[in-house]
Amino acid sequence: MNRVTVIGGGLAGSEAAWQLAQRGVPVVLYEMRPNVQTGAHVSGRLAELVCSNSLRGISLENAVGLLKEEMTRLDSLVIEAARANAVPAGGALAVDRERFADHIEQRIAAHPLIELRREECRRIPSDGISIVACGPLASAALAEDLARLCGPQLHYFDAASPIVASDSLDRSQMFEASRYGKGDGADYLNIALDKARYVQLVHDLVEGDKHEPHGFESDAANGKVPYFEACLPVEEMARRGEDTLRFGPLKPVGLDDPRTGRRPYAVVQLRRENAAGTAYNLVGFQTRLTWPAQRAALGKLPGLENAEWLRLGVMHRNTFVDAPRVLAEDLSLRVAPQVFLAGQVTGCEGYVEAAASGIVAAVNAARRAAGDERAFVPSSRTAIGALLAYLRDGTSHDFQPQNVTFAYFEPLETPRRDKQARRRALAERALAEIDQIAREFHTIEVA
Repeated sequence: MNRVTVIGGGLAGSEAAWQLAQRGVPVVLYEMRPNVQTGAHVSGRLAELVCSNSLRGISLENAVGLLKEEMTRLDSLVIEAARANAVPAGGALAVDRERFADHIEQRIAAHPLIELRREECRRIPSDGISIVACGPLASAALAEDLARLCGPQLHYFDAASPIVASDSLDRSQMFEASRYGKGDGADYLNIALDKARYVQLVHDLVEGDKHEPHGFESDAANGKVPYFEACLPVEEMARRGEDTLRFGPLKPVGLDDPRTGRRPYAVVQLRRENAAGTAYNLVGFQTRLTWPAQRAALGKLPGLENAEWLRLGVMHRNTFVDAPRVLAEDLSLRVAPQVFLAGQVTGCEGYVEAAASGIVAAVNAARRAAGDERAFVPSSRTAIGALLAYLRDGTSHDFQPQNVTFAYFEPLETPRRDKQARRRALAERALAEIDQIAREFHTIEVA
């Protein structure tokens, strides 16, 4: 069996390497960290989570929850690690990020068909089959080589939320609750804000000093920062209107304060960051405020006056290709069929979506290595297929990364008006198809 090169040891690259090796394909996995860092990562671990520690919803009536279940049935290493290292998060799957990364790294390192090379891969191999899973934070050299094949790259900015030490919080000024009572009630700490405190926070976010991007990080056409709308910096949301935050990440709906019996004007949520509960992150507070400005603004919030910040928010550039015009349906490059892309560089936004694309790229690369020209492209009756359908949709000439949604699922033959019933039916249909695929793969035992 011909060896496949995988470039990048993030979620997509780790998943791709695992899927290839499980199919008997020898793999060389390149990861440049810790020798070459990105500016956003803080360790050399494989599959390090840079932003949130949440992999989002778990319900099958949620598109990303369904995607997780499909991946589980296709023997996903990423979902295995997430479930094994989960921390309480109500209706979401959140993980202890260090244990999660360690789990994946140990599984990769122990696999006899995977050779892990801790070095920068500056060019895509000209011979053999390769999967480029460099993530949105590709090194300059690799991004330049990718641009040579793909043409102009698109850029947007992403940001990470601050993390605070649990023992530095004044919990007497907070209350424990999950939205709508999901979970055991202690998954989140909540800071209730009255109107005056909320307005002060909005002012501080809007007026605080910002990290100014370097010239190469901005949109050369208009000098503006091209944000990804689904992951806006908190200060950008605040700038768009005084009420934007309290109808967004600070919405108080489903979070009545047990101390007063009333719903606060706005709520800042802190989600457990690790299994030990020694760290919490501020939900929705991804930011490009300077560190002094962050300390000043957040230090005014009740219970955070003496906060010890384990990590303050950071801003970084993300890179992705114009998928509808660059990628074939099997995630190979149209101009170089021996090169596959996987992860957020394809425009699959989100941890789970990135890992799912790693499965697709790996199966197709494995088939190509075996001389099998059949493309593995699940139908849009599945969440994985719906994700791929979005990457093929060239309707808009301004392609932007997107999370998996039910919008790209093939409609049901018999329409259902009730949204929950419709989604349950979509999930049942999707999993039936995935089970058939799994049987063909011989990777899991289906009852």
